[in-house]
Amino acid sequence: MQDRNNTIAGWVLFAGIVALGGSIVTGEMFHSEKPEEGGYKIEGVVVEGEGAAVEKPIDFSVADATKGEQVFKKCTACHNADKGGANALGPNLWNVIGEPIGKGAGGFAFSEALAGKGGAWDFASLSDWLSNPKKFAPGTKMTFAGLANPEDRANVIAFLNQHGDAPKPLPAAPAAAAPAAGDKAAAEAAGAGAEKAANEPVLNEAQAAKGGQKNVGGDAAKISQ
Repeated sequence: MQDRNNTIAGWVLFAGIVALGGSIVTGEMFHSEKPEEGGYKIEGVVVEGEGAAVEKPIDFSVADATKGEQVFKKCTACHNADKGGANALGPNLWNVIGEPIGKGAGGFAFSEALAGKGGAWDFASLSDWLSNPKKFAPGTKMTFAGLANPEDRANVIAFLNQHGDAPKPLPAAPAAAAPAAGDKAAAEAAGAGAEKAANEPVLNEAQAAKGGQKNVGGDAAKISQ
């Protein structure tokens, strides 16, 4: 009887060891590391604390008024740019460049937010306005979300510039941004290192042996012999 109990106890212990070993092996096989960043990364969304990409200055020197006419079709539900055209849901836009912001357009009833903005419409202010009207003039009645693409803004503003009694010269291309101090220093250091390497002589086998160096220059040393 005692032997039978010992046998049963042995089998139970063996089964426990097998189960424990199996769980360890399974855990190692299917172990997964915790990701460094949780969730899925959505392109175009700036995480709080991270810097948003700085938009390049808008380049009017390559603006195309013909393409701008196509962009302007998004605006024709509320606006027209015809000389003598009537105001509609939005003001007529003939002669808009140079016009006081929120004051002109044949008596159109602008919102207080825009009427109180001050200044006159120029290429820069029109770009800011068309990029995000509600940011440019919080409280504006304009419901258009804006044109995020700088090229579209440049083109449509070039189109509007042609729709006036005296079109203005388009602004020159923006100056190239100067490199950051760290980037400039790294570029100069890399250039200096490359110039130093180019100016250093390559030792041949005899020169290397004489100087206590063996096989300095490798294939280049053989070629120089």
